[in-house]
Amino acid sequence: MKPVALVTGGGKGLGAAIAGHLVTEGYRVVVGDIDLVAAQATAETLGEAACAVQVDVSSEVSVEGMLDAAEQVFGLPWLLVNNAAVMKAEKVLDIEIETFDTVLAVNLRGTFLGCQRFARRLRAKEAGGRIVNIGSLAGENGGTATGAHYAASKGGVHTLTKVFARDLAPHGITVNAVAPGPLDLPSVAETIGAENAARVMANLPTGQAGNPLTVARMVAELARADAGSITGSIIDINSGLYMR
Repeated sequence: MKPVALVTGGGKGLGAAIAGHLVTEGYRVVVGDIDLVAAQATAETLGEAACAVQVDVSSEVSVEGMLDAAEQVFGLPWLLVNNAAVMKAEKVLDIEIETFDTVLAVNLRGTFLGCQRFARRLRAKEAGGRIVNIGSLAGENGGTATGAHYAASKGGVHTLTKVFARDLAPHGITVNAVAPGPLDLPSVAETIGAENAARVMANLPTGQAGNPLTVARMVAELARADAGSITGSIIDINSGLYMR
C-alpha cells in the first residue's frame, strides 16, 4: 500500500510543490491549509492520490482534527511536513506585538503541535515515521529581509527539530528540517518587497534563487524508509548564502 504524507500549508507555493512531488514519489497526500479553497484546488490537480483538509496549525483542536481526517481517509501518515507559515516583512522597530504573536503562533507553535500530536500517534502504534519541518535561512543567520519575528520563529523550529529528534529516535521516528533560502516563488517577492528581493538576489553566490522542487526532493529523501540514520539535521538549500 502507498505511504501517506500530510503537508501543512500545502495549498500553494512551496507546500503545493512538496505535495505534488510526493504524489509523483508514490505517496497519498493530505493537503492541509487554513485556506480550504486553495487546499482543495491543489488536491484536485493531484487526483485521487490527494485530499484536502482545513487546518489552523496554531490550534490544538484543529491539528488533532487534521490528523483524525488524514487517518479516516488514507490511514495513519508515515510522513508529516510542517510547512505552514506566515511571513511579515517588517523592520524590527515597527513590529506590533499582535503581529509578533501571530507569526510565532503559526510558525513555531504550529510546528510544535504538529510534531507533538503526530509523534504521539506514531509512538502509540509503534509505527515509526518521519517528520520534516520547513525552517529557513533566516533562522540560521538572523536575516532581516523576512522580519525579526519570522527569523526568530524559524530559529525556534530548528531547535525544536533537534529536541524532538533526540526524544523520538528510540521509537524509529526521525525529525529533520530543510532550511531554504530565497526561492523562485512569486509569493516570496510579493512578501518581502521588490527592493528587498533585488538586494537578496544580488548577494546570491550562485546567482539564482532556489527551485521549490529541490526542496521537495530533499523532503522526499529524508522521508525514505532507509534514511533512519538521518535525524536532527538542518539541511541548507540557500544558493550559497550561508555556508558551514
